[in-house]
Amino acid sequence: MNPLNPKKLHLTKWTAVTPVAKQKHFLVSRVIQPELPTDPIESVEIEAVFSKATQIIPWRDLQDDSVWLQGWV
Repeated sequence: MNPLNPKKLHLTKWTAVTPVAKQKHFLVSRVIQPELPTDPIESVEIEAVFSKATQIIPWRDLQDDSVWLQGWV
């Protein structure tokens, strides 16, 4: 997988390898900024396309090909 830049993840599309509750396609709806601007970004908020349910995950989880695939597959 290509290296990910957390600052450029906003509105990127992702597919869960193992769907949970029929939720398979997700969109990064928000990159959560740290309290101090000098601290690194650690989390993103992803939104299920079908149900609009959101959850916060560490952005580095998106690099795991066994859990997430980039794009809508």
